[in-house]
Amino acid sequence: MANQIIAVRQGTITEEVKRVARMEGVSAERLRDRIARGTVIVACNNSGDCKPLGIGEGLRTKVNANIGTSTDICDLGIELEKAKVAIRYGTDTIMDLSTEGDLDHIRSAIIKEVKVPFGTVPLYQSYIETVRRNKNPVSMSPDHLFNVIEKHMKDGVAFMTVHCGITLDAVKHLIDHPRLNGIVSRGGAFLAAWMLYNERENPLYSDYDYLLELAKKYDVVLSLGDALRPGSLADASDHAQFQELLTISHLVKRAWDAGVQVIVEGPGHLPLDQVEANVKMEKLLCKGAPFYLLGPVVTDIATGFDHIAGAIGGALAVMVGADYLCYVTPAEHLGLPDIDDVRQGVIASKIAAHAGDIVKLGRRAIKHDIEMSKARSLLDWEAQIGLSLDPDKAREIHSRKKSKNGTCTMCGDWCTYKIIKDTSKKLR
Repeated sequence: MANQIIAVRQGTITEEVKRVARMEGVSAERLRDRIARGTVIVACNNSGDCKPLGIGEGLRTKVNANIGTSTDICDLGIELEKAKVAIRYGTDTIMDLSTEGDLDHIRSAIIKEVKVPFGTVPLYQSYIETVRRNKNPVSMSPDHLFNVIEKHMKDGVAFMTVHCGITLDAVKHLIDHPRLNGIVSRGGAFLAAWMLYNERENPLYSDYDYLLELAKKYDVVLSLGDALRPGSLADASDHAQFQELLTISHLVKRAWDAGVQVIVEGPGHLPLDQVEANVKMEKLLCKGAPFYLLGPVVTDIATGFDHIAGAIGGALAVMVGADYLCYVTPAEHLGLPDIDDVRQGVIASKIAAHAGDIVKLGRRAIKHDIEMSKARSLLDWEAQIGLSLDPDKAREIHSRKKSKNGTCTMCGDWCTYKIIKDTSKKLR
């Protein structure tokens, strides 16, 4: 696959750009110009069979599903099944966050299984391998970190999260001005501990130019991770969060200048009235770079239902310009998601993305809703079930107890559609 941003800047409309333009219903020329500016990225695995995916300005909002092992639960078969379920219910990308087992084998197995853009967090593997070697994670060498990054790129991943915006100065400031929940990003915590112990700058920041060389060579999209994202409403929109965002805004420009595609990651936990400001701040500071949000989760008390809290924040974020949502599952803050958690998380995020797109994209997004409304007015249950995000769930609910007259059991004989339909027949 050609380096997309360099190709389009030379005026070339690549095959990947053509395919994305057809899928999105936009002109290839307009898409080419947005990629050249950096407001759209095209992601595609460099191994296996994968459809290219566009994320950014004027395109349908995309959803990511995270899977992966943990130190308590390590079963590759289950993680592969999670990937299949996530794709079945409409996720646009898959990320592997595994922290236990043979990490190279797990990554290889998943990337062979999925036909959507696949992402990783190489820092996890570098940190974990350091622990396995000498039990001292803060002895991780920058060389080893970059070797792992290149290994993931060679394996063909489409994108990777790299926590380049967390600096030694930012971590020290956070220690002097503590938060309620501190650092909740796992990658952020790894790097903060490393920087404080070694009294050295974050290698992903200090050696950013080398990272860009690798990303350009393998045409991997860099997802600039929000290591200092707020993990509670009390920490939302604070100094640490925006200090990191300001740093990232400079890194975005350097990536574009180097011919590398980037996404900016965002919070996290945000009150409803701060969601719009956060999206607009990122778009302003980062010159329209695609914005990727975890949720955002709009209340801290939705334990067991955080997929709903995340969908509320996600819909609002998309409406005002967010481009990409990382799903939140019912297991958030509680444990490793199981297969049904993955299903519910993907569906909730798909609803949020689509609800926001109806406002953001207008007629291009609402067509599906119009078809559903037509099916409802005709009492066409098969069409309604087929148009739903989870046809099996829709069919199960509708079939719990059949209505005797072709309506649903909510209204029965007093179904509004049936009343109007029967009256119209009598008047003819």
